[in-house]
Amino acid sequence: MNPSEKFFRRERRSVPAARRFAHAFLAECGLAEAERGGDVLLCVSELATNALVHGVPPGRQFRVFLRYDGHAVRVEVHDSGGGVPHVDEADEGDEGGRGLLLVAALADKWGVGERDLGKVVWAEFGCEGGARPAAQPKASLPVQLPITVV
Repeated sequence: MNPSEKFFRRERRSVPAARRFAHAFLAECGLAEAERGGDVLLCVSELATNALVHGVPPGRQFRVFLRYDGHAVRVEVHDSGGGVPHVDEADEGDEGGRGLLLVAALADKWGVGERDLGKVVWAEFGCEGGARPAAQPKASLPVQLPITVV
């Protein structure tokens, strides 16, 4: 499956838009109804929310990158904000603070990479059984019809 990416504005409606983008990607890969599909979508929402709230300065955008290699889905959320996020234990009454905790619990692997301008937070989910990665088209051979002798 070819990777897919999309940029999102620094606005509240970008989080559900990022989730719809991820759902369309999973559907294209044959994974929309897969066991891990819900985990992927929840983590896209959490990472997009974190980018929006903590990582995207005014006037900037964040980028969601998705890739499926036939075995795993990789989600990357790139932003231009400073600092490296970390998992915090949220108090019972807190309304937020659980995003990376959820990502850490649901993803097979996750991490943070620093860039020249900002960071990328990524997560990987084992997802077998979807569409296989796009193969190079094979050259078609000329068709030869059988000859009938009368």
